[in-house]
Amino acid sequence: MADAGVSIPRSDPRDIEQQRMLLAPRATPSRMVLDTDTYNEIDDQFALVHALLAPDRVDVQAIYAAPFANARSRGPADGMRKSYDEIHRILELTEGPRPPVFEGATEWLVAGSQPQTNPASLDLIARAMSPGSGPLHVVAIGAPTNVVTALMLKPEIAERIVVVWLGGHALHWPTAREFNLRQDLVSSQFLFDSGVPLVHVPCRDVADHLATTHAEIEKYVHPFGPIGEFLAERYFKYVEDRPGRSKVIWDMAATGWLLDPAWTTSRLVTSPLLTTDLTWSRDHHRHLISTVTSLDRDAIFGDLFERLARLSTFPPQR
Repeated sequence: MADAGVSIPRSDPRDIEQQRMLLAPRATPSRMVLDTDTYNEIDDQFALVHALLAPDRVDVQAIYAAPFANARSRGPADGMRKSYDEIHRILELTEGPRPPVFEGATEWLVAGSQPQTNPASLDLIARAMSPGSGPLHVVAIGAPTNVVTALMLKPEIAERIVVVWLGGHALHWPTAREFNLRQDLVSSQFLFDSGVPLVHVPCRDVADHLATTHAEIEKYVHPFGPIGEFLAERYFKYVEDRPGRSKVIWDMAATGWLLDPAWTTSRLVTSPLLTTDLTWSRDHHRHLISTVTSLDRDAIFGDLFERLARLSTFPPQR
C-alpha cells in the first residue's frame, strides 16, 4: 500500500518501476550521498549538518561539491572549490565518521556536448553500481550538474538510485525560475526528461516555509557545540537582525524528505517539461515523478535543534 501522504494518478506500465522506487518503505538508515553547493549561501550548511547528526536515519556515504556562480564566487569552478573547502570546515567540527568528499564539475553542461568527467560523478557511478540494501538516495541541493553528468556517463544507474532534488518552484507556479534550476538549464531539463526516479522538492510554496530567525538561532543553535557556533555565525553574518526579519533555510527540505517520511507530503505526477523560458509545460504521457507539496516546518527544525543540543558538551573531533 502506498504512503498515506502520496496520491497516485493513473499511469501506464512503464511507470511501475519508478513507482516502486519512489514509494517503497525507506530503509533505516537510508543510504545517501549529498551533492551540495555548500558555500553558495548558508542553507546548505544546515542541511549537511542535519544529515551528519542523524546516523540513525541516514548513512551519509559521500559528499559532492557542486558548482555555483554568484557574488560569492568567480564562476562555477571557483564556486565548486569554495564549496569543497566549506564541506571540510564542517566535517572538522562534527563528531563521528567523516564521509569522503569529492570535487565536482567545474563548468555547466552544454546541449549536445559530452559532459566532462569529474571525481564526484565517477564516485556516484561507482556507489550506485555497487551492491547495497535498497536504492542509493542522491540528495542534490544545488545545480544538478554532477548528478546529470553521472546519468549521462552511465545511464544504467537510473535503475539503482532515487534523486531528491531541490530546484525550481511548485508546478502550479507561473515560473520555474530559481537559482539551482537556472544556473545549469541543460542539466535541469535532462533531470526531468531522463526517467530517473525523481523526488522534486520545489522552492516557492514548499521549501520557503522553512524560515527561522536570529532569536531562534541564538537560543537553539549557537550554544550547542562548535558546529552550533559555526552555523550561528554563518547565519548572523548573512542575515541582518531587524524586526520581522527571517531567513529561509531552503535545503533542509530535501534532506528532511529523506530523514523522516512524516515530515513531508508528496504526490506522483507526470514529469513536467522545463522550457527554455524557465516555465513548466505539461505532457501527461510522460513518466512519473514525485513532487513534494507540503512540509512540517516545526518538525524539521525541531529535530535539528534537538540533535544539536546533544552536542553541547562535545569538543570538535581532531
